[in-house]
Parts: sequence; structure tokens; C-alpha cells
Amino acid sequence: METLTRSGLAEAIFAQVGLSRSESALLLESVLEAMSRSLEAGDAVKITGFGTFAVRSKGQRIGRNPKTGEEVPISPRRVLTFRPSQQLRARINDEPIAAEPVPA
Repeated sequence: METLTRSGLAEAIFAQVGLSRSESALLLESVLEAMSRSLEAGDAVKITGFGTFAVRSKGQRIGRNPKTGEEVPISPRRVLTFRPSQQLRARINDEPIAAEPVPA
């Protein structure tokens, strides 16, 4: 199983779009930076046909140290979640992809 990396994405942009390698890397960096800024501000990032990234706040709770069994407080924090679209789920499971409605 291979991992798709930032450089791999930039190379795919180079191969498919026809920009130079440096322009492809800059385009990718711009997209990732825009997504990061939106998520940092607490906004969701929805990529149609792929999925939605969202930030969720988790409150303080009590956890347990697995070694000692001692209860310890877990601080409140924000976590990043990803919810795949139906199309992505279908592709992953080798199922037929439902036709996406065409916007009017």
C-alpha cells in the first residue's frame, strides 16, 4: 500500500494540468493553505465528490491511564474530522457510483 504525499500530488497536477513543476507545487500549497486557514477559523471545507473536513470541539472529560488505571483529566480541545462523500465511499467499496445531480 502506497501513501500519496504532497510531492506526489504536485506531480499529478504537473502531469494532468500541464503547469510547470514549480507552478504545480505552488498551486497545491495555495490550496492546502486556504483549506488550513478555513479549518483554523472553525469553518468546514467541503469538496464535492470527495468529502467534508470539519473542526469539532470536545469538552473536558476524565480519562484513565492504561498502565496505572489512574483517572486523569483530558483537556478540552478541537479535533479535525473527515466525512467522506457517498461517491468516495462507493469508489472505495467498488460499488457503482450514483450519478451526481447537475446544478441548475
